[in-house]
Amino acid sequence: MLFAVGGVSGLNLQITPNGSRTWLLRVTIGGKRREIGLGGFPEVTLAQARDRAREAKDQIRRGIDPIEERKAARAALMAAQRRGITFADATDKYLAAKLDAFKNAKHRQQWQNTLQTYAMPELGAMLVHEITVRDVLRVLEPIWRSKTETASRLRGRIEAVLSWATVAGHRTGDNPARWAGNLKELLPAAAKVAKQRNHPAVQIDDAPRWFADLRKRDGIGARALELAALTATRSQEVRGAVWDEIDLEAGLWIIPAVRMKMEREHRVPLTPEAVSLLEALPRLKDNPLVFPAPRGGQMSDMTLSAAMKRLHAADIASGGPGFTDRVSKRPAVPHGLRSTFRDWVAERTHFPGDMAEVALAHKVGNAVEASYRRGDMVEKRRAMMTAWAEHLEGRLKSKPLDHKGSRES
Repeated sequence: MLFAVGGVSGLNLQITPNGSRTWLLRVTIGGKRREIGLGGFPEVTLAQARDRAREAKDQIRRGIDPIEERKAARAALMAAQRRGITFADATDKYLAAKLDAFKNAKHRQQWQNTLQTYAMPELGAMLVHEITVRDVLRVLEPIWRSKTETASRLRGRIEAVLSWATVAGHRTGDNPARWAGNLKELLPAAAKVAKQRNHPAVQIDDAPRWFADLRKRDGIGARALELAALTATRSQEVRGAVWDEIDLEAGLWIIPAVRMKMEREHRVPLTPEAVSLLEALPRLKDNPLVFPAPRGGQMSDMTLSAAMKRLHAADIASGGPGFTDRVSKRPAVPHGLRSTFRDWVAERTHFPGDMAEVALAHKVGNAVEASYRRGDMVEKRRAMMTAWAEHLEGRLKSKPLDHKGSRES
């Protein structure tokens, strides 16, 4: 049944026997009576239906057949879809094909999140064979200076997806996300625009006072921060630690490759101080985490950061200078403890720098790493970490023995 609704001549509301309602415009095009669907009610309101009807009539007056134009647009879309795939689909197919290449689920998730946040709004719906250099620049330029590291990684990921699309036959020609001889000429080098900001670190001479204040504080966050300080490990490595990784009798913590930034197993010698700390911790039934959050999951990074902030604020409140970085004067943060340790090794000990780099799980030469991963080198690193613990506790009165057994005169 058709009901004229007024407002535009020929506009009707069609009600079918099953009760569905649609807008219908009856017009004459080239001498033929035609009916043009304008959408269903209530998705399309009366006001919207009238606007669409007026637009269709305006097209007819200009010699355009709205029905044929719709058919042509639909045919063009279908042809385009047959010619290729969208960037979003190409990303999904690339990730599926490369699933085994991702060492862990976190890496895969980082890939997806970066592309979803920055690339998909501009490129997601585009067919891969239509993406140009200008399209890639539209994604990168807004964050190239403010989030340089992220933008650089994003560029590489876009390049990888488009490379896959080329090999899979969905596009031809140069890769518009390629750096050399391409985007390099249009964007400043990442190294020149990146603002390297070191993490604020507790000063070497302040470390014993900071550590003493830390030990006075209760809470699982304070204990996690204490272990991070004693082992010079990263926050995420401490927060994700499980009891199966730790051998208290041998004084050894073996962090698997899947949890390491460099994706290599890392062996951490545990000093007597670290072992005592771990032995005193409660173990929750059916929870393997060493430092679980109150609700049972993994502790957040903010827990350690908040503990650092409270230590700084409490020291100032008691008349002290707080715990600030020597250069930037900013309050120290958990990750800065690794810098404190590295500076201590360099300035106050004779331990080799390579040994400190291995302790920090930094990338070093393969030969060096192979050497320091042997059992005896783990024990020499244990001596270094023991001296570090003594410094934190304020018990180290002179420069510690180096790896050859000599002291500074």
